[in-house]
Amino acid sequence: MMKKKSDLIWTLVGLGAVVLSCYLLYHEVRNISLDEIAESLKAISGHNWAMAAAATLGAYCALAWYDRIAVAHLGKHISWWFITLCSFTTYALAHNIGASVFSGALVRYRAYRSKNLSAQEIGILIVFCSFTFILGAILAGGCVLIARPQLIDRVTDVTPWLSVVIGLFLLALVALYVLGSWRQFKPWTYGKLRLEYPRLGIVFRQLLAGPLELACAAAIIYFALPEANNPGYLVVLGVFLASFSLALLSHAPGGLGVLEVTFLAAMPELPKADVLAALIVFRGLYLLLPFALSLFIVLGFEWSQWRQKRQADAAP
Repeated sequence: MMKKKSDLIWTLVGLGAVVLSCYLLYHEVRNISLDEIAESLKAISGHNWAMAAAATLGAYCALAWYDRIAVAHLGKHISWWFITLCSFTTYALAHNIGASVFSGALVRYRAYRSKNLSAQEIGILIVFCSFTFILGAILAGGCVLIARPQLIDRVTDVTPWLSVVIGLFLLALVALYVLGSWRQFKPWTYGKLRLEYPRLGIVFRQLLAGPLELACAAAIIYFALPEANNPGYLVVLGVFLASFSLALLSHAPGGLGVLEVTFLAAMPELPKADVLAALIVFRGLYLLLPFALSLFIVLGFEWSQWRQKRQADAAP
């Protein structure tokens, strides 16, 4: 009963965030015509389209690496191909539904149960993948805040030195996690769930996979933006980290409206039509196209499970 109430509350929060974001977005873009956005999309070169597509592929490969690392942490052996399809489907569906790294549990459960993982192992895998994303966001955010202290002015009115302090604090959290793995600190327990610090080799892979996925996702927007007045990749990455984090916290499906409002506010030097066009490219390549493909994968998986069950029932 409590879980149903919690789900309802977060659903209402997500809907409220979408309504508020769309209202703010309307006030930002009400003077922009569809023709302007179409012209901005046409202005993106074929080379930049190809680079954005390659960045999308890199992002989903990194997401598949999340699952692969988690499976290795559990000491299981599952084929790369199966893990890649499962991860792709999970994130493609969850990114569009909302709270990407914290949802998709049902898809993973159905898939990994077919590989004889227990419910507890699947729970650990889901938490581990979520933590890999959080770790990547903390590491990438800390590095960007230190490398570009002035970047924080784009999203909030604070002095650059505070950016460096926040960045150092974030990197200190990462260092503490590495230390806990090295010295094998006491495991975390939550009810029946027991989470042990992974081996250092696993941690180092997490520290590569997490930032890689975020870097590739931000690169999609970077390549779709025009060269004129382009603030640079690090700025795009920093704004993306801030907007993506806000989208996750808001529980808005696909970060609808949240990404657009944040990017428009943080990049005043670029024409609004160009920013919107870049975000349309991001949504098309990173969200909508994978979502459409994932539906076919889910149908194919369920069909294969149904056939196997029929064959098992028909066997003497």
